[in-house]
Amino acid sequence: MTDGPILLIEDNPLNMELAGEILRQAGLTVLEAVTARERLRLAVEARPALVLLDIQLPDLDGLEAVRRLRADPRTAGIPVVALTAQAMKGDEGAARAAGCDGYIAKPIDTRRFAADVLAYLQAPGGRDHVARP
Repeated sequence: MTDGPILLIEDNPLNMELAGEILRQAGLTVLEAVTARERLRLAVEARPALVLLDIQLPDLDGLEAVRRLRADPRTAGIPVVALTAQAMKGDEGAARAAGCDGYIAKPIDTRRFAADVLAYLQAPGGRDHVARP
């Protein structure tokens, strides 16, 4: 498993609380961010092991945020997993095309969420593991 915290980027307080609590109960350290400036700053400063990124954010589209993370050499190698309610056909492909390494659909399955996140952390480079609802 990769060292470092999980950066959870989510604008919905209830989703943030639920996902964060599940991850903390699994023994993971969680940093929480809501705004674009905050999330990009934390990604650079904290060097998280993984970013869980909501795609529908009010101040910066999540797909654009992952493009910016990929364009910055300081954050380009951090695995990013889309955590999104956008679960229509083609949405996973769009997230991956933007640079996401994985995709977890919301609402999250509270019984599997921590295991899915741990699988991303344990995969080589955090890539190529797809969690499905």
